Amino acid sequence: MNLIERATILHYHRHREAMYSKGTPRALGWKNDVSQQTRYQVLLGVGNLDGCRIFDPGCGYGDLLGFLNTHYKGIRYIGVEFVPEFLKAASQRYADNGNHRFYLGDFSKMVLPECDYVMASGVFGYKTNDTGYYLRCIENFFKTAFRGVAFNMLDREKFFGHPLLTGHDRDEIIKFCQSLCNGTRVIDGYLEDDFTIIMKK
Repeated sequence: MNLIERATILHYHRHREAMYSKGTPRALGWKNDVSQQTRYQVLLGVGNLDGCRIFDPGCGYGDLLGFLNTHYKGIRYIGVEFVPEFLKAASQRYADNGNHRFYLGDFSKMVLPECDYVMASGVFGYKTNDTGYYLRCIENFFKTAFRGVAFNMLDREKFFGHPLLTGHDRDEIIKFCQSLCNGTRVIDGYLEDDFTIIMKK
């Protein structure tokens, strides 16, 4: 993803923050709270996360951390976000919570932290001219996770026509993930235009 594409995403989210209340799922680009929370619930299919180290690339306001804390004990969480306003809000929101670290940066250009699980929601929704971008990120997620990876994507057959966001070839993504991990499975049917990939080591 090049600088122009990243700048476009940054502008998009700043525009969303101006339109909707800061700190809300709609400011992040989700349709509503249910859309965001439903995706999180499906990601939990990766396994029992009690006491696990979780890496959340593109963490936004850190909403996944709050979600995980309501379902599991002893979560150790690292979130990376390249929109400064999002990261500032996340740091303020969880200032009294000692089980996390937030970093400003582009997860696709950094050395990823060691973790038990990578859980990525919404990070593959943006268009890019770099045709290998998505598969490289998936492979890097799988390499850095000791136990597994869970991520979601928009389905290209059901989502189209957006100037910034993009869907993906479901079968192509599944085939690639299976080439990395025999324990790959797909979950769909929870939302009209979305699917989730679980990769268990």
